[in-house]
Amino acid sequence: MLLMEAAASAAARAIASHFPEGFSGLRALVLCGRGNNGGDGAALARLLCMQGARVEVALAGQTAETRGDARINFEIARELSAATGSNVINSALFSNSGGELRFAELTSAEEWERCLRSESGRGFDLVVDALLGTGLARPLEGLYLDVVKYVARCRALRTGSRPLVVSLDIPSGLDADSADATGEHVRADLTVTFTAPKLANVLPPASHSNGRLAVADIGTPAALVEESGSRLFLVGADDARAWLVQTRYAPDSFKNTHGHALIVAGSRGMTGAAVLCSEAAMRSGAGLVTVAAPSSAVAPIASRVTPEVMTAELPETERGATSDKAFDRVAQLAERADVIAVGPGLTTDDSTRRFVRALVERRTLPIVIDADALNALAPWSAELRGSTQLPLVVTPHVGEMRRLLGVGADDEGALKDRVRAAREFATAHELIVVLKGSRTLVAAPDGRVFVNPTGNAGLGTAGAGDTLTGVIAGFIAQARGTLRERADVLAAVLAAVYVGGLAGDLAARARGMRTMIASDISRHLADAVRALDPDGEQP
Repeated sequence: MLLMEAAASAAARAIASHFPEGFSGLRALVLCGRGNNGGDGAALARLLCMQGARVEVALAGQTAETRGDARINFEIARELSAATGSNVINSALFSNSGGELRFAELTSAEEWERCLRSESGRGFDLVVDALLGTGLARPLEGLYLDVVKYVARCRALRTGSRPLVVSLDIPSGLDADSADATGEHVRADLTVTFTAPKLANVLPPASHSNGRLAVADIGTPAALVEESGSRLFLVGADDARAWLVQTRYAPDSFKNTHGHALIVAGSRGMTGAAVLCSEAAMRSGAGLVTVAAPSSAVAPIASRVTPEVMTAELPETERGATSDKAFDRVAQLAERADVIAVGPGLTTDDSTRRFVRALVERRTLPIVIDADALNALAPWSAELRGSTQLPLVVTPHVGEMRRLLGVGADDEGALKDRVRAAREFATAHELIVVLKGSRTLVAAPDGRVFVNPTGNAGLGTAGAGDTLTGVIAGFIAQARGTLRERADVLAAVLAAVYVGGLAGDLAARARGMRTMIASDISRHLADAVRALDPDGEQP
């Protein structure tokens, strides 16, 4: 009962952020199922009413059919409404608040249709979905299907942002344990989930129906969550903030204490990727950045990149790509670096493929592998493995991941479950996988998978992947430069993906998603870092 009350209070707080003028006079419709999710809704209806809202509660069934704590909350709502009949909405005013609560028990499609048709013209400000919660594993049918279609009509006919559609725990009609969004389901503007996010709260396409997600602590003992054995996690602002605090600039720090990132990228005619990657590494906070490129590409890169980035020439092929003869020069440059990023704009000449293979096999530093370097290693060989001492970080998008797995674009099953695919690849080859896309995933060698919540569709622009690779390399360089033997490459990658996505969100707010370009992401890295750790960025 305490958990249910805490859930209702948390939902009320989350909803309040959308109604800064308060709840007084607010018109709310709370749609309840017969289970605990409906009980949460009934408790929320009471709290809204106590704060001055005029609330209609519609229960899919009769109170007598409900059980436990949910039934207690339905009985309270029914008593508050002074109901005289199960199918008639009656009013009762709270004299001390101005709030009003009306309660209906509806058991047939006809009753729901009659009730909801009569309410559709009332101009609700808020519609709360407390129908089904997390227990559903099959498509909706019957009465619940009719109610969910009604919520869809409310959204379709609304003016501006009213009514706000809020789901408790999960939009009804979704399977909490699946990323699929098959069948009819509620499409919410805000979902308040309790204790911990569910898979369908965070993984697309199901997550697209959650709207903004609020994760509410309702007092569930932490030990129960930890004992659940979950290997899927949602990265939070606190995770990124903790890493930023760990690697703050100290009063006596200087460029060498913030790490040196070596970027091996670019080729003749493909210099933009090298510029974007090295710029991002520099702006992410790395103390030193060197971009190593084929000889004929260095001058174009140097003319466009920020002057703080150093350049180095590499032996090249006749087509102006990095030659396999470049290995010794890169090994020499790596002696002064903390991390290598390889791939953006590299091309995949046979000689370049041999260079990439040698660089990974004979590495002396952590390596971030992206773009053409991934293609050079596809399909991934069982002999190529990461290690705790010399981690490998691969950053494929879906197409590159298919090539690493050695499957064609017509193989729909290979990446249908992105979490499983990333996890199996990471554990099989003992490396870190950053699987880019809507909700980027980071899979660790131990089987844990982390879902990143930041970012938006604007990040699908050309060069955004090169920029992310630069941020990841920059963060790893800082971790190794600042923390030395305590450096955690996985933590640096998680922070980099979160901060990079947040920079993209800030860029979209400033420019819009449509006109955003990859350079805008780098320009907003400072804003993202300051938003997370403002104290640490003050001199």
